[in-house]
Amino acid sequence: MDNTAQKVVVVGAGIGGLTAAALLAHRGYQVKVFDQAIVPGGCASTFKRRGFTFDVGATQVAGLEPGGIHQQIFEELGIELPSASECDPACAVFLPGEREPINVWRDPVRWKAERERQFPGSAPFWNFMQSLFDYSWRFQQRDPVLPPRSLWDVWQMAIALRPDTLLTVPFTFSTVGDILRGYDLYENRRLRTFLDMQLKLYSQTTADKTAVLYAATALGVSQAPHGLYHLKGSMQVLSDRLVASLERDGGELHMRHRVSAIEIEKGRPTRVSVTPLKGESWEEDCEQVVANVTVQNLVRLAKNSKMQGYEKRVEKLPPSSGAFVIYLGVEQSAVPKNCPPHLQFMYDYDGPIAENNSLFVSVSRAGDGRAPNGKLTIIASSFTAVQPWYDCDEEGYRAMKERYTQAALSRLKDYFDLRPEYIVYREAATPRSFETFTGRTQGIVGGIGQSVPTFGPFGFATRTPVKNLWLVGDSTHPGEGTAGVSYSAMTAVRQIEAAKK
Repeated sequence: MDNTAQKVVVVGAGIGGLTAAALLAHRGYQVKVFDQAIVPGGCASTFKRRGFTFDVGATQVAGLEPGGIHQQIFEELGIELPSASECDPACAVFLPGEREPINVWRDPVRWKAERERQFPGSAPFWNFMQSLFDYSWRFQQRDPVLPPRSLWDVWQMAIALRPDTLLTVPFTFSTVGDILRGYDLYENRRLRTFLDMQLKLYSQTTADKTAVLYAATALGVSQAPHGLYHLKGSMQVLSDRLVASLERDGGELHMRHRVSAIEIEKGRPTRVSVTPLKGESWEEDCEQVVANVTVQNLVRLAKNSKMQGYEKRVEKLPPSSGAFVIYLGVEQSAVPKNCPPHLQFMYDYDGPIAENNSLFVSVSRAGDGRAPNGKLTIIASSFTAVQPWYDCDEEGYRAMKERYTQAALSRLKDYFDLRPEYIVYREAATPRSFETFTGRTQGIVGGIGQSVPTFGPFGFATRTPVKNLWLVGDSTHPGEGTAGVSYSAMTAVRQIEAAKK
């Protein structure tokens, strides 16, 4: 079939959905994107308050370097990468009771020295993780399809294999905790806590549960020649450029339009039900649907799909985390000089990496477009269980939100000067806020977690049990982050193209 005759509906204008939409439009498909939010970008979008621009969720980007996923996609689309500065250190991590941070340096030599100083005797563990990262990264660069769900997928994975890839196979079922035990480092509380903090950000779970093959990449991607980047302007520039490419190539973006159902007939999607914020609902015909939603949302949208086994698997997933986030617009004097762009604090070894016992903090830079002259933004987030935010009435919800806000402010005052006259603007968001803004079930963040049963070959594929219905985003391999969801989008586009031949 001529691809110009194929109509594709993309549900969700997050980075994964916009990437898939822009690539398909560029390759000649008729593409329409629908999203219930006001602005595109999903969890990597922004909002403005009193001259400040706040990143909603994601605050850093990987994959801008030569050969990185964003660089590859933007080159194909013929658009320029956004201006960005390197995050160095990628993160400054403060362990409980300590005033000096563990700096995750971009320079591999400097990071190695930092590790040896902070965690004496841990070099064999880090060398092992680096080897796994090198093998896995080379494999990933050959564009395998994980997890494979068709003969074509299996073939793509097979041709990406090399002898060194097979060296990772014995560790397919291993966690980071297993490797720590193997090197007699599991009882090193500082090291394990550091790993728990970092992995919770990237895998949604701790060292005991994170698949080591995923962790090797998550922990290694911060160093050159890779690295994390701070975008000039805001995270919104990523989605803005993808939207420009989409519309240049004839695609359409419809914000404030909610897709309430994906209709399945004879085992394929045929139309979606669209409800605009204003106006009457309608049915949009299509031949392919790319869903940039959580896997929990997908089974609700495709109710008549008859993929009961898929639905049961989703029902058995462990509860996903939500986030409590406080957004501050402050005087520049509130922020210490030479403050890293990203910091992570843990306050009590015996507490969870959640509920304000651990905070991940992003700080804007002077002149980066996020704040007026002489001012900066501070965004602090903590993981939280979602259900308690829904079990209370409105009065209880407001009280809970205020308790979390005051607890976060109290914690942040240990590092920042947050006297009242220095706080220009303050706002907080909860899982209920994220659900309202993004449409994600219960406002969950970060996907489904990268434990052994849900990572790589055992995870959710971009190819769903319904032909021509695709899933992209942080529920699929390789997980969260703008680079991860963009990779899933590229994989889905390759599969769509292969099915057409």
